[in-house]
Amino acid sequence: MPDQQMPAPLRSALDAGDPILFVSPHLDDAVLSCGALLEVAARHCPVIVATIFTTAGPPPHTHAARGFMRACGSDDAASLYSARRREDADVLAQLAVQPVHLGFADALFRRRRRGGPMRERLGRVVPELAHRYPTYHFDIARGRLAHGDRPLIRDVLAAIRATARRAGAKLLFCPLGVGRHVDHLIGRLAGTQFREHAVYYSDFPYDLVAPVDTRFVSAHALTPWRLSTGVAAKGRLISGYRSQVAGLFHGGVIPAVPEVYYCPRP
Repeated sequence: MPDQQMPAPLRSALDAGDPILFVSPHLDDAVLSCGALLEVAARHCPVIVATIFTTAGPPPHTHAARGFMRACGSDDAASLYSARRREDADVLAQLAVQPVHLGFADALFRRRRRGGPMRERLGRVVPELAHRYPTYHFDIARGRLAHGDRPLIRDVLAAIRATARRAGAKLLFCPLGVGRHVDHLIGRLAGTQFREHAVYYSDFPYDLVAPVDTRFVSAHALTPWRLSTGVAAKGRLISGYRSQVAGLFHGGVIPAVPEVYYCPRP
């Protein structure tokens, strides 16, 4: 039986065997932040992980995108993301969790709408001019969603609603957006569509160094719950994302810390 200390929405879903949907910005985030809970939940009910940003884009790439690819040991974005999708499917298969890849482009690769012949030509020489988020630290990690992302956000939210409807999901887990990565903030928006049926997870490992958005937590009347059981074994699952581990964890050492969830107050 589920732990009676669990938040009521989660305990009710597990008791009833209701499908649960986890929204993952990228092809590792759900397991990084929720691997221990995924393992528990999958014993009691159908679990789906819907990953939003699962593709790259064609070259030329920005300096930030090239640096990310080097950290992943790849010089070809399409091949890298194909490998990442396989990694995700393999890891989730170990948990008997269903992966859904929604096929949107990662922020590192999202291009601006056409800006005329001059911008097109300059963008071939200086790719940053042609990309919606030209740098990581000053754009992607600043938490400011680009105006040009508005149509994409509508499509993402529609895709998540459709996935939840097909799955019959009664409970949705979304990133809290710790670290302010724009893709994580888009994932957080999905939770606001489901209100009392949404639980937010603290984004690991970014929450090791970045603060929680207390304004969002307060505005949505959320209260934290920590899960310590199973986190020591979660490293085995995380290690399955071979292309990502070295870039995320210095020396490949994955800290075993509690998973933190923010749930609607009863």
